Amino acid sequence: MPIKNGKQYIERIDRQHINLWYNGERVNGPLSKHPVFSGLIQTQAKLYDMQCDDKYKDQMTYLSPDTGESVGLSYLPPSSLEDLQKRRKMIELWSREHHGFLGRSPDYMNTAMMSFYTAAHTLEEHNPAFAQNLRDYYAYCRDHDITLSHAFIQPPASKWSGQIDQFEDSIAAKVEDITEEGYIVSGAFMMATQGPTCDEMIVFPTPSLAPEDEVNPYAFAFAVPNTLEGMTFICRESHASESSYDHPLSSRFEEMDTLVIFDRVLVPHNRMFYYGDETFGFRLFHDGHFHTHIGHQIISRYIAKTEFLLGLFETLADEQNVGLEPLSVANVSKIMTMLENFKALRLASETSAELDEQGILIPSSSPLLAASVQFPPFYLEVINMLQLLGSSGIIMSPMKNDLSSEPSLYVNQYLKGLTTEAKDRIALFRLVWELTAGPFGGRQSQFERFFFGSAQTVHIRMYNSYDNHEDYRQLIHNFLANRDT
Repeated sequence: MPIKNGKQYIERIDRQHINLWYNGERVNGPLSKHPVFSGLIQTQAKLYDMQCDDKYKDQMTYLSPDTGESVGLSYLPPSSLEDLQKRRKMIELWSREHHGFLGRSPDYMNTAMMSFYTAAHTLEEHNPAFAQNLRDYYAYCRDHDITLSHAFIQPPASKWSGQIDQFEDSIAAKVEDITEEGYIVSGAFMMATQGPTCDEMIVFPTPSLAPEDEVNPYAFAFAVPNTLEGMTFICRESHASESSYDHPLSSRFEEMDTLVIFDRVLVPHNRMFYYGDETFGFRLFHDGHFHTHIGHQIISRYIAKTEFLLGLFETLADEQNVGLEPLSVANVSKIMTMLENFKALRLASETSAELDEQGILIPSSSPLLAASVQFPPFYLEVINMLQLLGSSGIIMSPMKNDLSSEPSLYVNQYLKGLTTEAKDRIALFRLVWELTAGPFGGRQSQFERFFFGSAQTVHIRMYNSYDNHEDYRQLIHNFLANRDT
């Protein structure tokens, strides 16, 4: 099957019937009709419709080398600058459609799968069957347009248990047994974003949780459908709303995060990518240039979100009649500067890209890592700008039904702007509220803070991207050596 459209995406999700729990109750029935998931599913369906639209198809797809049918461009391993730019243009189209609010839009995990695939050769010395499993699974996802989620992070209790408890007692994610049918896996993973609204899940525990045994049962990676027996999804509280007027963001872009439990789940042999030696887990990330390829996808999302923030700040400043005041101009200029900075970093990553030993064109990592350092604090700074600009008006925002209620005359009379009707002014302030002070916005801020790891992690990653620190130190030593004595 080639690329899917929105209707096919919805049909797949609706027929899964996974073991999904929300607010203490089992979720039954089609997810596309459930208020917690329907908005996101409809938004994501529009993304899939775009790639099937004749207007965009040539920009968003390429022909599968195996089937000759159209498949998603985010699966394409770039072997030239043209390939890399094609991938980026496709990612831009989706990013602008969701304005950067979908951290797990399908192209994110498609890119991750592509990066792992390009490192499949590293598994040959471990087990050729694992290498073939990874190649086959990549081709399966590409040619069937599989929507993926991922589970990498274990709860703190699991990490502690893996370090201090005996294997039999440990609750860390592990392979408990190997049978003729496959691997028996138990464990838990946090932050499986979009877990319920995807077809399958890649499971890749962060190392290292166990002593250096000859075979480490805590070291593995695999992918499975969401419907396997023993898998349970537990949702956090939803921030979604069905009203696009009252909640213009969460009604469209609320991505559910889930705790995923594996209770003696049978993972088929052909779905295991490595087992027993965490060295190969590191190598899949390193040799597949995971953080670089993902960084190239992420920076386009950063740009789309920054464009949205810029438009929102200017619209709010105009509504407040302060658009040309010095402080507003300074803040707009700051957002514009960061927008141009992110565009320049993306361009630098492409123009400095180099082929690796496998013939894959790898964007330059340092510009992309610089963006991952800069965006989280910048995003929070803009949120603060909007809060200060909106002032108490952000708080006092009636709802859609108030515009047609008995006292609607008062609402329309007293909450209008200088040049706008009350319904339009309220809609703007409700948008600002949801982004800067509402639950959806709070989740977005926390999500951006830790999207690519903690601040310490991204700083270390940036530091390690330079292998010539000593050259810069020597520059200073040489300069000082030429001083007058």
